[in-house]
Amino acid sequence: MSTETATAVDTGIELGDWQAGVGGGILGAAVMAIAISAMNPPTLMGGIPGLYTLSGGIAGWAVHLSHGAILGVVYAAIVEADVVSVDSVSKYLGAGIVWGIITWGILAAIVMPTWLSAVGFPQAPPLPNFAVPSLIWHLVYGIVLGIVYPLTR
Repeated sequence: MSTETATAVDTGIELGDWQAGVGGGILGAAVMAIAISAMNPPTLMGGIPGLYTLSGGIAGWAVHLSHGAILGVVYAAIVEADVVSVDSVSKYLGAGIVWGIITWGILAAIVMPTWLSAVGFPQAPPLPNFAVPSLIWHLVYGIVLGIVYPLTR
């Protein structure tokens, strides 16, 4: 005599928080890189890869997308830490905008010029470097991340 057991199988694909952070971060960084390329190509061709003593567009894209992925995971950790209640797409978007401003104010304005100077990059920006175009680029990153993250997690 045989016995059959029914097993429920979830066939849907659901990303974990960190995976959605990686995806949203990469997509946000890609859209941001397009904006950088349109407004100031030397930043993506020289400055961003120059952090690692590299040069060129492919290196700039690779470094920038990697940074975007890492910062997307950090964003996911922060919004899912239950420090503040982030429970709607609009709140994730707002958190993404704030995250874009924070990354601009700390990483782009302070860390990047310091780092480029430390590695001897000849066109290192001044310290601090609170450039408005850079703020716009980081807001683009935060907006895309803030929209993509909750839709994919």
